[in-house]
Formats: sequence, C-alpha cells, structure tokens
Amino acid sequence: MAAYLVRRLFLVLFVGVGITFVTFFIAQVVPTDPAVAALGENAREEQIREFRERYGLDRPLLVQYGIYLRRLLALDLGRSLRTGRPVAEDLKEFFPATLELSLAAFLVAVALGLPAGVWAALRQNRSPDLLVRLFALLLGSTPVFFLAILLLDVLHRQLGLLPGPGRLDPYLIPPPRVTGLVTLDALLAKDLAAFRDALHHLLLPAFVLGSASAALLARMTRAAMLEVLSQDYVRTAWAKGLAERQVVLRHALKNAALPILTLLGGLLGGLLSGAVLTETIFSWPGLGRYVTQSATSLDFPAVMGVTLLVGVVYSLLNLLVDLLYALLDPRIRYA
Repeated sequence: MAAYLVRRLFLVLFVGVGITFVTFFIAQVVPTDPAVAALGENAREEQIREFRERYGLDRPLLVQYGIYLRRLLALDLGRSLRTGRPVAEDLKEFFPATLELSLAAFLVAVALGLPAGVWAALRQNRSPDLLVRLFALLLGSTPVFFLAILLLDVLHRQLGLLPGPGRLDPYLIPPPRVTGLVTLDALLAKDLAAFRDALHHLLLPAFVLGSASAALLARMTRAAMLEVLSQDYVRTAWAKGLAERQVVLRHALKNAALPILTLLGGLLGGLLSGAVLTETIFSWPGLGRYVTQSATSLDFPAVMGVTLLVGVVYSLLNLLVDLLYALLDPRIRYA
C-alpha cells in the first residue's frame, strides 16, 4: 500500500506539470495582448512595454514557461495581473468559500440522492421508484442558473424564508478568520448568531449546486442496488428472515458501494470546479467568480493557478477513492 501511495503521488505531480504545460500554451493562442487587457485600450506604448518587462511577457514562450516552473517549485504561482497580489494569496482567500459551498452541496447530494436511490431500488417499478426517477430527471435536466433564479425569487423575494446572496448578513460582524469557512469559524469563535446566519445563507446555493449531483447519485445508486439485490446472497438473507434494514445496509448497500464511491469522488471534484454560475448568481466570493473575472481580463497567472489547484485536488480525490476501495472490499490488494 505504501509503495502504491508513493507511485500515485508521483503521478499527481506529473498531472500538475501536465496541467501547467497545457494551460500555459493554450493561453498563448488567445489573440489578445494581456498587457493591453490589464492596462486598458488607452494605455501608452511606454506603459505597455514596462508592463511586459515587469511580468516577463516580452521573453520567448519556453523561457516564460521555464521561469514559471522554477517559481512553482518554490510554491510561487506568480502575481495576478488583475489584483496585483500573489496568486497564492488570492487562492488562500477565495478557495475556502468554494470549499465550504462544495462540501455543503456534496452533503445535500448525498443526503438526497443516496436514500432516494436505495428507496427506488427497493420499490422497483412501483410508485416510489417512478417518483424518484421523475424528480431525478427534472433536477438533472434543469439548468443551474434557472433553478437558482427561480428559488431566489420564490424563497427569498416572495416568501422571505431564506436570505439572499452573500455568505453573511452585512449587518453582522464576521467571525475571526481561522479556516476561511464562515460556519466553522463562527463555531470556533462560539458566535452562534453568525453561525446560524451563515448556515441560512449556505442552504440555498448548496441545494442549487448539489441538485444535479443528487439526481445523478440517485440514478447510480438505484442501478447499483438493483444489480446487487438480484444476487443469491441477498435472496438468501431475505429467506433467512433478516430485517429489511439489516439486509439493505449490511448485504446490499455495502456490496453496491464501489461504483457509488467512484461517482462520489468525481462529484466532489466536479463541485469544486463547477461552481462558477452558482457563485456568480449568489455573489459567493469563491474561486468561480475569481477565475471568471480573471479570464475576462486575461489574467493568465490567476487562471493557471486556479486550474492547477483544481487539477491537483481532483487527482488527490481520485487517489482517496482508490484507497477507500481496499477498505470496502478486502479482496482488493495494491502492489
């Protein structure tokens, strides 16, 4: 297991280098000068030349890429052309908001999709099964922006049940920043008012972001459970008179967990990288809004930094899923 883990970590390193190579050279084919985009159309030629010299944009591409890799070895992601700050500092500021939203959306997806899939499989081709499949189809096919605007209008503007965009009420004093996750920081500061308000602000965007994942998880869980429920050992468990809860949890769901676990790893990685529309609509100060603004202003160091971070996190999640396989299935051995 240790040797396998070391090999996979080296693969993660190669994935990171590959991401930097692809994103760097794709950025160069954009038919726009980043210096002009950063300084504006009215910038003087001297300002543009000084900007290019300051950020090394006047050097050959291979030299620029080599400089970027050398800085990357020192954990230096460069300096954002838009904010003027180190990209690492920007990521440290914006990533916790995306992580908090993605984890909440992941919990929503698991809490809705997993029980719904199990319930549908146990009631195959009956009313509960048809109901779950219908809602999975609706949630999976509804565009995120439409669902977000609809729920904001109904639950916030008309009914006033949930707060509007943002992470916290503007009249509340934010808790001291420790982790960057407002709900966790509020708990650490024992500020229950801030915790409740942050949790209320989190509910709506988390549901919107996690709805499509919940639909996909419900369909995958249903399919995996139906395959397992038809096996002889499950029929034997029913014949022995075991309770439904025991048969479902100990015999069926545990043996159907591998494909579900594979999907869960991909869903969490997708939530981390796919929160752009949700963060924009809900004014959520995370990586989605940051990378969108950086891309529109041709801030290549920031775009490359976000891409590298998401790619490495996605690779580590896949590694974690592979390691969990061995815990769920003792027949799996890594050599």
